[in-house]
Amino acid sequence: MKVLVVGGAGYIGSHTVRALRDVGHDPIIFDNLVTGHAAAVQRLGVPFVEGDLNHPVDIYRALNEHRVEAVMHFAAFCYVGESVRNPSKYYQNNVVGTIQLLEAMRSCAVKLCVFSSTCATYGVPTAPMLNESHPQRPINPYGWTKLMVEQMLVDYDHAYGMKYAALRYFNASGSSADGLLGEDHTPETHLIPLCLLVAKGVRDNLSIFGTDYDTFDGTCIRDFIHVEDLAEAHVRALDHLSGKGESLAINIGTGTGHSVREVVRCTEEVTGLPVHVVESPRRDGDAPVLVADATMARDVLNWRPKYTELKPIVETAWKWFQQCGHYPKA
Repeated sequence: MKVLVVGGAGYIGSHTVRALRDVGHDPIIFDNLVTGHAAAVQRLGVPFVEGDLNHPVDIYRALNEHRVEAVMHFAAFCYVGESVRNPSKYYQNNVVGTIQLLEAMRSCAVKLCVFSSTCATYGVPTAPMLNESHPQRPINPYGWTKLMVEQMLVDYDHAYGMKYAALRYFNASGSSADGLLGEDHTPETHLIPLCLLVAKGVRDNLSIFGTDYDTFDGTCIRDFIHVEDLAEAHVRALDHLSGKGESLAINIGTGTGHSVREVVRCTEEVTGLPVHVVESPRRDGDAPVLVADATMARDVLNWRPKYTELKPIVETAWKWFQQCGHYPKA
């Protein structure tokens, strides 16, 4: 299938472009390169349309010129703190931009959409493992924008027959096993790359926000899912929809949690370098435990993560960081 990957120059999008290409699909990257990377596009060697969701003509041009049959939608701002400080930016990009995309898809008769959602739509968990029936009560504008798009997809399916898969994933982690693609955010907020930046001496220390949680070592526990496993889940979701499967919203995670201190220790083991930490107060909104119940992904998509242990995930990230840890500037 010809698949327009919106946000395909970003972290998860670029890995998914590669996964699509490797199984015989024809991905086309659509990205405004605000947070995506031109160097990632060059490494992938697939068609590229530079455009913005808030410029409808860009979307129509991409859909029509490439005769797109399905869309994967990764284009979103995703910093929780920033969304609280500047909600307008998030609603304009994540919600209004998606409306523009869905309207263009409807006009061009593109009926399949795989959407990058998040466990942030659940808000504060009421159980240590979250399944898809857990109430969705976001606690920040970022989570609300993702939930709003999920509702839009439900309504577009009901009214226009646009089938969707909303993938609610947990902590995206790691880099491609061969080091070709990696995680390059500015600013960086994810735990594993922050640990690696400290190990490399780029940062002085790592802040551990909260050491008095009701967990086995007092720090938060999260479900770290490797980015290549995430990419595979998106491909399987597309196959599900193209095979006349019903629309769905589904968790993508390993089902196993690791604490912040465990990630620190694992980073030190993999790198052979110390990770200096500073214990800091809790942050508002941080749940003690967030772990996915991914039973539905296994049963419906026949998807299982290949990376089920923390160490191999950190090893792939370290390989990327040893090679520099960021893309060269265009």
